[in-house]
Amino acid sequence: MNIKFKNARILKTDIKNHSFEIVSGELWVKGNEIYYIGDGNDVGNLPGENEVLVWEREYDCKNNLLMPGFKNAHTHTAMTLLRSFADDLPLQSWLYDSVFPREGQLVEEDIYWLDILGIMEYLTSGITSNFDMYFFPPMNAKASVDCGFRTVQTSGLNNFGGSCETLEENYNVVNDMGELSSFIMGFHAEYTTSMELMEGIAKLCEKYKSPMFMHNSETELEVKECIERWGKTPTQLTDSLGMYKYGGGGYHCVWMDDKDFEIFRERGLYAVTNPGSNTKLASGIAPITRYLKEGIHLALGTDGPASNNCLDMFREMFLMTGLAKLREMDAATVPAEEVLFAATAGGAHAMNLRDCDSLEVGKKADIILIDLMQPNMQPENNIVKNIVYSGSKQNVKMTMVNGRILYEDQNYFIGFDPKEIYAKANTIIGRMK
Repeated sequence: MNIKFKNARILKTDIKNHSFEIVSGELWVKGNEIYYIGDGNDVGNLPGENEVLVWEREYDCKNNLLMPGFKNAHTHTAMTLLRSFADDLPLQSWLYDSVFPREGQLVEEDIYWLDILGIMEYLTSGITSNFDMYFFPPMNAKASVDCGFRTVQTSGLNNFGGSCETLEENYNVVNDMGELSSFIMGFHAEYTTSMELMEGIAKLCEKYKSPMFMHNSETELEVKECIERWGKTPTQLTDSLGMYKYGGGGYHCVWMDDKDFEIFRERGLYAVTNPGSNTKLASGIAPITRYLKEGIHLALGTDGPASNNCLDMFREMFLMTGLAKLREMDAATVPAEEVLFAATAGGAHAMNLRDCDSLEVGKKADIILIDLMQPNMQPENNIVKNIVYSGSKQNVKMTMVNGRILYEDQNYFIGFDPKEIYAKANTIIGRMK
């Protein structure tokens, strides 16, 4: 589909300097890619200048802001099942007493419907791709592909189910399901996974030259018990097993020591912070300021809807900077520009989606339109800071993934009736014991 966005303000990203510039003009989408950005007067310089484009739609942005979609870099989408089901509990009790018993009752078809519910929520928050860890990865991928949404997955392999053989099968199947679906090696966490499994995962990372991601140093207890078992932190243990030869990173990364920071810096790993979940579970505040000072890559994620419970990148952005300021007692730390970079380009890079990290000609058309003509975005002293500090889901007017508009003005264009999805989700939770 060819779409011309006109009368737009366009957020351009300086990847090297983690900064942004806003220009006025037009953005053209041809198929699933950005074809042109400019004022509309220099189209003679286009690569296919002799080609006459037929516009299926000319979208008047009315001076609102086109920007790269948010990349939700840590999710468990089908945990929509447990939204507001087991709250106000510490992590270990929440996980072992409430979450795992219900998850054990899930079947493959459940994942499909629960994923679609999560995708709908992502779209309302301007999220154009997510980095998911959950059961039945091929079914997860099918839900995303059927909706037209972009999902990267990693494995949640642990002692409670699965094997390295199944992980390898999922890796190959999901990576072969089209451009909206990809898979990166990983496992749930050190505290749920045997040494035998971890060694097998390291071999698969080497075999496929894949990065590796896991839950890492989310709680102080997790790190303490890992040191008691192995004499090393989770970061040091997985590094010693050779898991980061081709990069990767960790989710949460709250309780890190000096050696952990050194490994992340030297290996070029990504610390994916999840401030909403860490706050609700009282896990701690990630040392974002130190990550930035040491040049360690950052990405931002919501975590799952059972621990958050809201899949809202605006709330995560505010918490990322707000909690860091409180931790350091420094209002100047973690500026809005770094937060917005982590929520867009940083997440894209962690997920190996470098063709989705910014609005540039030739990049994938994963684009959102932010409605600036609302009270919370006025006056326009600084639009980037408005997005981070005062923006909300109400400002997301349109979400496009891979050249298709999937959400616009509170309407979904994913091929499913929202009422059907809500009914399916309630039926699934209704049968749980």
